[in-house]
This record gives sequence, C-alpha cells and structure tokens, in this order.
Amino acid sequence: MLVNLVPEFLAVLAAPDPTAAYHEYLERHKPVLHGYWHNYVLDPTSPHAEQAIAAALRADRADLHRLLEDVDVAAIADDALQRSLEQFEADCAVDLYLMVGVGGANAGELVVGGRGIAFVCLEHFTGRSNPQTYGMGLAPHLLPLWVAHEVAHAVRYTSPTSRADLKRLVAELRGYYDYWDTGRRASLRELFANEGVAVAAAQAVAPGFEPWEYFGYTRRQYRRIRELDSFLRRAAAPLLDDTGLGLRLRFLSGGMSPAVRLTAGKVLPERCGYYLGLRLVESYLAERGIASTVRAAAAEFKAAEERALGIQTA
Repeated sequence: MLVNLVPEFLAVLAAPDPTAAYHEYLERHKPVLHGYWHNYVLDPTSPHAEQAIAAALRADRADLHRLLEDVDVAAIADDALQRSLEQFEADCAVDLYLMVGVGGANAGELVVGGRGIAFVCLEHFTGRSNPQTYGMGLAPHLLPLWVAHEVAHAVRYTSPTSRADLKRLVAELRGYYDYWDTGRRASLRELFANEGVAVAAAQAVAPGFEPWEYFGYTRRQYRRIRELDSFLRRAAAPLLDDTGLGLRLRFLSGGMSPAVRLTAGKVLPERCGYYLGLRLVESYLAERGIASTVRAAAAEFKAAEERALGIQTA
C-alpha cells in the first residue's frame, strides 16, 4: 500500500505554528516516523532532534514544490511498488511511504509490528542538491530503483518463506527492525548479502540505469571499486562470519572517516560492501532468480558460489 505523507508535511510548513504542527504530525505517525528517526537520523527525544526539526522547517523548499508540480511522484512510486511485489512474488504485506525527511536518508526500510515498510524521502529526489535540506539532488527518474531496493529488504525481513538471518533478528525484536541492533548481531556475510540482494532486486525491477546508480555510487567511485575488486574480496573474506557494528559502519555506511575504513593496509571506498554484496549473491541469482534470492540465507549464497567455482564440499 502506498502512503503519501507529503501533503501533511506541506501543511505543517503552512501552519501558524510549524513546530507544534510538526510534533502533532510526528505523533500521528509515531510508529513509522520514530522508526525513521531512530534508525536513520538520531533519537527523536534527544535535544539535538529539536535542532534538526527547526532546520527542516525553515529550509527553502522551492525545489520540492517544483518537483511536485512537474512530476507525478506518487504514480511513479506506486507503479514501482507493484512491479516489485510482482517480481519478488511477495507473500507478505509491504507499505511504501512517500515522505519528506530531515536529510537523514534518501530511502530506507523499516519493520513495525511485523509489517514491512519501505520509504523514500523526496527532498533527495528533486534533481537539485539543497544544502538547507541536505538534499542529494538525485533525479526523480531514479525513484523506482530505490523503491525496489527498499521493498526487497522489507520482503526479506518479513516474508514467511524468507530464510534470512535478518528475518530472525527482526522477529526476536518482536517484529521491529533496528539498524543498530542488527548491525551488532548479524554477520558481515549476512549484511553484505542483504544489500547485494537489494541491488539485484533494483536491477530486476528497474532495468536500464547505469551500473553505478544501482549502488548509489558516483561513476568515479564505481570505477575505483571495480579496480579494487580482488583486493576488496580478499580483505573482506576473513571477516565475513564476524559480527560487530564497526564492520557494518566500515563497509556499508557513508560518512565514515578514512581511519575507520582502513583495512589490510588500504582505505576502503565508502559503502563498498554494496558491491561486495552483489558479488556474493550473483551465483545464486543466476541459478534461482530474484524471488528466491530475496529470501535466501547467507549460507545458500556461499554454497552457490562454491558450486560456481567447482568447489566440492563434504
């Protein structure tokens, strides 16, 4: 189901007291918006949250208004949602939220009460970078790619036929996805597979984009990661079955310092784990297709890779 929160946010901006109106809006959609804040911004009850809210409310939104006038983003998003559910043979409910965030993420996934949720924040898809909103300036035609990516996560976490370890971790948190908890408890192999699956899902649902766009890379970053392919695979190999939030931050998060990303004598390119994740799942994908890949366990990806390499296992 598509849930469009953008009109409500614009009504907040037009209210006599936007700050009070924003808090009312936050309370009305508390399970989803608090999940967004906690996982992708900061604790919504912290003092710094008020600073982020104030900045979001006073930001120039001319680029957002222009986007809404020129592009039927709701229709694009809903079409991408339906195509994703069909491609993934979805056997679980997934909601897609169109919203305006506070610059914390261009898109993401949540699970609330056992229900999978994907969201996209339109301040990042206006086609123009905006330092006041932290908007990334992504073109609106990229929306289907990101919708498919996040819907794949939601299906992986909540499908009754999913074998993913992340599904187990979400269930242990009583049907709630927590980026920080799963980052501590899931193996690096599972975290890589999770993003590799989502990249493959976006390629299946929204073909025709440049290769680097599926990873959220620049052309230059993609070229550099391809050049480092052998090194990156060797550097990650001994860590794949380890756990720890630091590993997720080192390989999969943007904004980490070079010191944090230093591994095996080299500084890893930011978010190189997305590329490594696709390499990890591609053999299984070729064998079984995207619907099965979205649900497969990390061990299944490993076995498929070994079969592709001709490795015999006991």
